[in-house]
Amino acid sequence: MPEDKTNKPQCIGIIMDGNRRWAKKKGLTSFEGHTAGYKKLEEVVPWLKEEGVKTLIAYAFSTENWKRDEDEKNYLFKLLNVFLTKEKEKLKKNKIRVKFIGQIDRFSEDIQKNIRALEEETKDFSDFNLLLALSYGGRAEILSAVNKLIKKGDEVNEETFSKNLWSAGFPDPDLIIRTSGEQRTSGFLPWQAVYSELFFTKTYWPDFSKEEFNSILADFSSRERRIGK
Repeated sequence: MPEDKTNKPQCIGIIMDGNRRWAKKKGLTSFEGHTAGYKKLEEVVPWLKEEGVKTLIAYAFSTENWKRDEDEKNYLFKLLNVFLTKEKEKLKKNKIRVKFIGQIDRFSEDIQKNIRALEEETKDFSDFNLLLALSYGGRAEILSAVNKLIKKGDEVNEETFSKNLWSAGFPDPDLIIRTSGEQRTSGFLPWQAVYSELFFTKTYWPDFSKEEFNSILADFSSRERRIGK
């Protein structure tokens, strides 16, 4: 079968890994690595929009990341609040819908308030969806969906289960990219990723380039996605 060069993903998941190792390699603090990673996410979103990708699901903070030291977590939460407040008007101007998936109730009240405000103010946009996985873990999401179904007394099947996931209403990722050289998904979207194409790169997240992104898209377009056929 000839390669389908027009085959492009509509939803991409990215495991943004390697900020701290990138900083260490350059003799910088881990805080500077996280800042660089935050700026890279801002840079990447337009790349996806240019290619017609409609949804990005970015793994920003896992349930395991709560084990990190307090100073690092506080700095990450400071960056999060910058995104939630100072980036709001820019996101609205670009008609980007923002949704957060994960155990949002574990964050401070002010962060939760800002999260709800950003979600509410962008909920009607349809040009591009940005899902940020915060305090996210795949097992935690699955257990959450199961408990919702038990509480409702609903029949458990693939359709009802999917409707009770944190990502309900958004597409499953066609491809997932992980930076930094690790070749595992680390609990990222285990239910949604059953048919995702996986790409692993040794590049640290702050160094991830548009050229490499385009190369991954070209590789994706050449793959024949059978999906059970």
